[in-house]
Amino acid sequence: MSKGLCLGSAGLLGAILTAAPLFAQVPLKLSPAAAVSTSAEHAIDLAANGGCQEALPVLKKSLSQALDKQVEYRVAMATARCAMGLDQGQTAVNALWILKRDFPKDPEVLYMMTHYFSQLATRAAQEMADLAPTSYQARELEAESLESHENWDAAGNEYRKILEQNPNLPGIHFRLGRVALSKTESAANTEEARKEFEAELKIDPRNAAATFWLGEIARRSGDWGQAIPRFTDAAKLDSGFAEAYLALGMSLNSAERFSEAVAPLERYVKMLPGDAAGHYQLSIAYARTGRKDDAVREMAIQQQISEKNPGGVRP
Repeated sequence: MSKGLCLGSAGLLGAILTAAPLFAQVPLKLSPAAAVSTSAEHAIDLAANGGCQEALPVLKKSLSQALDKQVEYRVAMATARCAMGLDQGQTAVNALWILKRDFPKDPEVLYMMTHYFSQLATRAAQEMADLAPTSYQARELEAESLESHENWDAAGNEYRKILEQNPNLPGIHFRLGRVALSKTESAANTEEARKEFEAELKIDPRNAAATFWLGEIARRSGDWGQAIPRFTDAAKLDSGFAEAYLALGMSLNSAERFSEAVAPLERYVKMLPGDAAGHYQLSIAYARTGRKDDAVREMAIQQQISEKNPGGVRP
């Protein structure tokens, strides 16, 4: 009986050893989440080794599924890099926005967004130069480039060429106005800018920026009667135009209309609480309307901000 048991055990062991290779061929069944993660990791490795063409479809699919945060980060990074390398701009942008949404303060994310969006802009500009070199859009890009290099006269010439072909094109007179103000400050340049902003409003009466700058020209010359309505209109045209509220409050303070200055300045400090200028101007309005405690509070906030950022109070 003992001998039979031993033979039976040996036979069983032999059967197991014989079947072992067959068991090895049966894949382990992973959970859906684990399978996605494994597939994503494989695609990341493939991309890192130059296999973007094969990896990108898997990476894109992985991004549409639930992933561990760290895996998602690596997948999105690999997707953006591969997409840019393969000139798939839309895919790159989608991946970058996922990164910005889920990792908004990550330095590498911010670097990649700056780098890749700059590349996309350069590619688009080159395509425009190749496909439509004489279009007003190509001229406008050239003029903006000249502006960025402070080549004001050349930029102005480009904008004027655009107006020769498209005299009613919105935005161009505004840009000419800004060019005039960017030159050496003089009465002639200021007058030129004013005329350009007024010409812009004839084409586009709802241009809040042109309206604002007409107000700013008036404010700089102390013409509160012109500045205040311009800034009021700019704020009405664009309720998110923070600078218009500050300029309006400053002008009202300067015109000694302190009670009217409170509302726009309160709005401004809510929109940009870290700007010392708003708190400074609001403290003046509060003090001159008898709200001493509020004035003290705003002045204290202004001082705290200014200590962190010297020079934060505007004239």
